[in-house]
This record gives sequence, structure tokens and C-alpha cells, in this order.
Amino acid sequence: MALRLVADFDLGKDVLPWLRAASAAAAAGGSGQDILENNYESLRIQNIERNGNVIYTYKDEKGNVFFGLYDYQTKQNEHLYTFEKDMQVVSCSVNRERTLLAASLVQAAKERRRNELQPGSKCLTLLVEIHPVNNVKVLKAVDSCIWVQFLYPQVESHPLPVNHLLLISEEKYIEQFHIQVIQEEGNRVVIKNTGHLPRERIAEDFVWAQWDMSEQRLYYIDLKKSKSILKCIQFNASEHFTLMFEAPLDISLSNSGFKLVNFRNDYIQDQEKLSKHLTLCVFTNHTGSLCVCYCPNLDPQEQITYSVFYFHKGHSKTFTAALGNVDSGVTKGITFLNLDYYVAVYLPGHFFHLLNIQHPDLICHSLFLTGNNEVIDMLPQSPLQSLSGSLVLDWCSGKLYRALLNQSCLLEFLWDARLDCEKMALLHCVLSSGQDSRQLEAKIIQWISENISACHSFDLIQEFIIASSYWSIYPETSNMDKLLPYSSLLTWDTEIPGITLVTEEIPLPLMKVHRFKGYWEKLNANLEYVKYSKPHLHYNNSMVRREWLSLTSEEKSRKRRPMVYVRNILDNAMKVISNLEARSVEPRLTPLFQEEDNHQRLLMGLMVSELKDHLLRYLQGVEKKKIEQMVLDYVSKLLDLICQILEASWRKHNLHPWVLHFDRRASGAEYAVFHIMTRILEATNSLFLPLPPGFHTLHTILGVRCLPLHNLLHYIDNGVLLLTETAVTRLMKDLDNTEKNEKLKFSIIVRLPPLIGQKICRLWDHPVSSNIISRNHVKHLLQNYEKRPQGCVVDKSSFSVEFLPLNFLIEILTDMESSDPALCAFEGHDNVDAKFVEEAALKHTTVLLGL
Repeated sequence: MALRLVADFDLGKDVLPWLRAASAAAAAGGSGQDILENNYESLRIQNIERNGNVIYTYKDEKGNVFFGLYDYQTKQNEHLYTFEKDMQVVSCSVNRERTLLAASLVQAAKERRRNELQPGSKCLTLLVEIHPVNNVKVLKAVDSCIWVQFLYPQVESHPLPVNHLLLISEEKYIEQFHIQVIQEEGNRVVIKNTGHLPRERIAEDFVWAQWDMSEQRLYYIDLKKSKSILKCIQFNASEHFTLMFEAPLDISLSNSGFKLVNFRNDYIQDQEKLSKHLTLCVFTNHTGSLCVCYCPNLDPQEQITYSVFYFHKGHSKTFTAALGNVDSGVTKGITFLNLDYYVAVYLPGHFFHLLNIQHPDLICHSLFLTGNNEVIDMLPQSPLQSLSGSLVLDWCSGKLYRALLNQSCLLEFLWDARLDCEKMALLHCVLSSGQDSRQLEAKIIQWISENISACHSFDLIQEFIIASSYWSIYPETSNMDKLLPYSSLLTWDTEIPGITLVTEEIPLPLMKVHRFKGYWEKLNANLEYVKYSKPHLHYNNSMVRREWLSLTSEEKSRKRRPMVYVRNILDNAMKVISNLEARSVEPRLTPLFQEEDNHQRLLMGLMVSELKDHLLRYLQGVEKKKIEQMVLDYVSKLLDLICQILEASWRKHNLHPWVLHFDRRASGAEYAVFHIMTRILEATNSLFLPLPPGFHTLHTILGVRCLPLHNLLHYIDNGVLLLTETAVTRLMKDLDNTEKNEKLKFSIIVRLPPLIGQKICRLWDHPVSSNIISRNHVKHLLQNYEKRPQGCVVDKSSFSVEFLPLNFLIEILTDMESSDPALCAFEGHDNVDAKFVEEAALKHTTVLLGL
């Protein structure tokens, strides 16, 4: 299935065998084992602490409540305490040192009458010394339910003299108790001054609260003038706590009752009631994201509505999803799961929505599957509770999972995807979950080669190159999602079948502190970006395009920039190529990087220079050397992906080195490789990305071999094939002068840039090349002609002909050559027919004179 649930803890495997062994040993005959077997249903998870330890309870046949702890590090179980009364556990928590147990229990009616601790009270909140088992103190004795949670500060080096305990009341207030402990003889830990425990009120009149055990944060919502205000308290290593932010939420909670998240609260909310209750949860991740997922009371007929508030992006999206199977009804609540860069939203039997929370702007970057898809049937059917990070708890089965995106399954979905939006979303999902990136990229390239013409809304190669390069560099530093392009698309107008959405701007959270560290620093940076950074700061190659066009036009006009500037650009290109070659795992099959290809090296070097300037401008606090290496890695990755696509096609079609010669007929395999190279060229041209040196030469050679002449010339004239000096030189040498080849050569020569054309003509021993050489030579001489004084006498006896205009022309040319021998380009070249030059000049003159 799309979600891979890796079991971190299982009551049936990690606790039950230990309990059976302990019961059997205590009963000295195995009777305890039968008792436990009959009471297995009473075994359940009560809490998961910050360090991963699991607290669970079970009852014996008399109803006595046993508290146990599973140590996540040592994988060992430990008995904590036993209440020898028939009571229902609402909540419990143990401190870090395992010396205190806090428990909230509801008494049965008969127990209430005879309870010596607090007769008549429905709910008891107790604090128990358990190292060793000693005093029991009543913290609360009320008729409403109480939930308890010890705070776990980050400091792990020594025992804490003061423990801090949260009490959350069904009467809508939250208190913090400060419990000082002392150590007596025999390592006995007892509570100091049990008669009066300091406490303080943290929150009042709240209607919803969520505990983040990993980050030690408490989120809650209170109502001010019927408006919902989300607040967050961060608990620190000291006894102090900090209100971090307040954020208005455009949702109605006035009639929703009371709801807790990540506190065990199924005592008052059974599953049937839960499915009808609102669902609301807060998700964060290490990049500074802050999402609130909300679904109102669940009573749909044909559709369901849910909202996600992307506070770190400054907007919300409200989705309305059609139910895939209306007849089945909705018997279980909607589930929201935190999957790091994604949030999963699903309703068993109906739909599955994988929301991209890093880049939520375009709906095509999120995956939506309806009940008609077999993926829906593979999702967990029991309700799951998303804890801190990727931890997921199944209360019903007593299992704790780590939820991950299933990369292999996503790849299978990618192969089967029919809609362009699904292909786009799955491509990004797979890349974001990338373990073993080289092997993953090879599988995606294989998929691209099979589906390259089956996608119409976007360019598969383009999207793969941009997305894969982004994910290769993204983990190295924060804020990369704001500075590097994530996708080749800027807009998406196509509807996604089965779902509609409304996007709205929302007020940003008001930060209540001014100094930030860790997650809060990243969240604040995200909020500042939303406030002040418009338009977006994503890098693009527009500056590179302008500078590259300027450099190449100057080259044609024989103007030159300062050599230091050009040398620095070419040095950047050399660093990229060296970086790329150093990462190559095996020798390349394709003949790339075997020629200078100055144009591509200039483009490569310019991109390095511009991207480095861009990152230096906006990446604060990152060393210049690290940024320079990131830029080299990024540009190298772009080129490497292009090489990988070409290598995969070359290997698939089993091409051999003889494809680089023109004297063989092209095969279907060569045409397939030529087609892939053309698609690569289209993808890179629109984004103005560099290509590996030698790409254009190989592409042109395959084009000459694969295409009929009129198609070949059409490709050349429209810029699809670029005539490189290396490719044309090889063509002139490999092909003989048959009529067909002469026509090809002439068609190529007349399309060459002047500088390359002059070199190539001297390689072809043919009247056509001589004609071109002579015309270019005469044109060059006449461009520099200045009329000489009459006194200058030239010997005419050696070249006198009957046509007087030609005599005058020859006189001028001879005069110029004799005065400046460097202008004579013919000396030393065997392919020049002097008589033909004379005839060509005569013919050209008669044409110009209109004779």
C-alpha cells in the first residue's frame, strides 16, 4: 500500500509473552497464564512518553488494575504499580526517572461508596511514589475526567529535583503541578512537602487541545467572542513555559463540545461517537511548517469537506471530495497522518489524499485517489492516531507504527497511473522518499522512456530533471524550497477528477516571542518570507540566457570580453565536469565529454556563477565555501541526470561505437535514441539548461544517419540540430563524393556559421568548396579595399585576359595581396583550384554587373 507502517511496538508481541511468563511464575502452576488469557482484551496502551517508553495497563479476574512499562531502548518490560480496585483508567504518565506515577481513574459506583481515598467522587487523580511503592497522594477528586502528562525536559544527564505534571480537565482548564522529590536512605525517592504542591493555571476556557510529546508542546484553542484562536505553549528544560504564538482559525467550534488529541480519551468518546465528531490536528516538521487539518462533524451523503491551514505559506485550502463508494456509508472517522513532507488524508473505502505541505500551491503536486482505485482497499481500516513526527498509534490493536511513504508501491502506482496529475504527484512523492537515489533514478528513467509520449500536460524529462536536482540538494540547508525551483510548472488549470478546492489567504500567526531557536527560527523565517518576499525568489536562468546570448554574439562579431572574465566562467565549467566525473560510478557508454564544446561550457559556467550569486544573496548564515559546493553539486546533478537518461537509452538499445560513423545505415534502435535526445533537447532548451559537452555532436550525427535530407535540413533550420565543427568535420571525411553525398555536404556547408564554414570548406576537395572559398576570400579583400594612389604600377602581363572588368578586379586583388601577404588565405591549401577561382570570380562579377 502507499503507506508503509513499520511496527515499533506491539502489545501482542512485546508485552503479552512477558506477562504470561510472569503470571505463570507467580501462579506456580500456570493458572495465571489462563487468567491473563481470559483478560487479554483488558491489555491496552495508555500513553507513550517522549523517550519512546510505552505505559500499558491490564486487569486480572478481580478487576485489579496493573500498570506496566515497556522500555523502548532496552526492549524490556517493568511492572510499575497495581491498584487493587476495579477502576477504569482515563489517563496515566510516569516521570523520566520512573519514581512517580500519575494516574487518573474513574471509579465504579460500588467502589465510590467504599473508597477510603475519596468517597463519592467519580474521577480520582492520584500521584504515586513507585521507587519503591510508597505513598499515594490525591491531586484531584472530581466528577469530571482529568488527563495527566509529565513533562520530559531535554536534559538527560542527571535526575531532576523538580518534576512538572500537566492536568487537563474536562471542565476546560489546564494546570501545571511542580513536584519536588528528595532521595532518602536506600535510594528511596519521596515527594517533598506533599501537603502543598505548587501549581499554576496555564489555560482556561479551551475547547480543544493537542499534546506533542516529542517536542513538548501543547496546542489549544480558546474562544474569544465566538472566534477560534489557536495557541501554542512550549515547555522548556526549566520550569518555565512560553506562549509561542496565537493564530486565528476560521472554523466554528462553539457547538463542538470538548476534544483532546494525543491524550488517551476514548473513555468518554467511543468509536461510534468519534466518527461523528469533528477532527482537528496540528502537524509540524523540521522545515518549519505549521499545518492545521480540520474536518467538521462527519455526516456526509455524497461528499466530504475538509480544510488544511498552511500557516507557513499564508493560505488555506478547503477540499470537497466525492465519496468513492456512497453505498458503503461512512462508519469510521477521517484520518490525518503526518508524513514529514506530506500529510495523508483518507477515509477507509472512499478516498486517499496525499497533500504536499512543502509545495502546496499546485494541486497536481498532491496525490488524490478515489474509491475506484485498488489503493484505497489497501489502506489500514482501523482508525489511526498520528502522534509526534511520523509515529502512528492504532489504539484498537495496541500497535505503534512509524508511518512512511512506501517507495516501491509508489513506483508501481507510477507505472499504472493514467492521469497526468497522478503522474506528476507520484513522481514527486517517489523522489521525496528517495532512499538509494541512484537506483531510484534508474527506475524512474525506465518509466520515462516507456511513457515519454503519454504525458500531455507537462514535460516528463523536464519535471524529472528539476525535481530530482531539487531533492538532491534540499536536505543540505533550510530555505532551499524558497530559492530553488521545485517543478517546471508555474500553473495548473486542469481539474482533478473527484475533488474540488477553494484557496484563501489567512492571517499569519502572531509570534509572541522575539528570539527563536530550532523549529521556531525556521517557522519565523517562513512567516517572514510570506510577509515580505513577493514575487517569489526561486532561481531561474533568465540572467544566464541574456549573458550567454551576449557572449556568443560577441564571439561571432569577433568582439572579446576581458579574458579574466571568460576564463573564470570556463573554470567554473571545469569544476562542474570534474565534480561530475568524480561521482561517476562506472565508465560512460555514450561518447560525451570528449570535446571542448565552448558554448555549453560557457552556459555551464554562467549558471554556476549566477546560481552562486543568487544563493549568497539570500542564504544567510551559510558559509561561502558550502554554498559554492552546493552550486557545483546542483549543476553537476542536472548534467548527470541528462547523462543517465542517455546512458539508459544507449544501454537499452545496445548501441555500439560505429553509430558515430556516417557510412552505415541507421537502425531502429538508433532512431529511438535520436528521439530521446531530441526530447532531452526540447526539455533543456525551454529552461535554458546546459547540456553535456559533445551532446550536440552526437545528436547531429544520429540525425544525419536517421533522417531523410529534407527532414534533416528542417531540423537544422529550426534549431533542433546544432551543426558542430566536430560533427561536420567527421561528415566531410567519412562520406565520399557521390551525387547524394555531395548534395548533403553542400546543404550542410551553406548552413554553417562563417567561422566554422571557412575551416570545413578546406577539408572538402570539391569545386563547390572552392567556389565558396574564393567568394569569401574576394569578399574579405574587397571589404578592406582602399583606393591606392595612381603612381602605383602593377605588372599586368601575368594575368591579362580579354574581359576588362575582370582585369581591373584581378589588378585590385593582386595589389592587396602583394601589399599584405597575410590576407592571402589560399597558400598552403591543396584543395584550391586557381583556374576555378578565376572562373568563379568572373561569373560572380558578371552577375553583380547584370551582364
